Amino acid sequence: MDLLLWITIGFIIIGFGVLTSMKKGMESRLAFITAKTEDVESSKKAKTIILWIISTTAWGIVSMVLIVWWFHNHYG
Repeated sequence: MDLLLWITIGFIIIGFGVLTSMKKGMESRLAFITAKTEDVESSKKAKTIILWIISTTAWGIVSMVLIVWWFHNHYG
């Protein structure tokens, strides 16, 4: 197996582990925000949830690009 495949697999597994470990904290922050709508702390927690969603999306896109890149180099 080549290095690009190991980088791709490692990136996906480590990223998935990080995202699942952070999921519970994001759920509790969301529960706090829905309980208290007008609060400075709610605004900060909302920003962290938005950043988590953006980083999750970026992780997914990079994962897909790495998989396509590996297939292109391996079979192309």
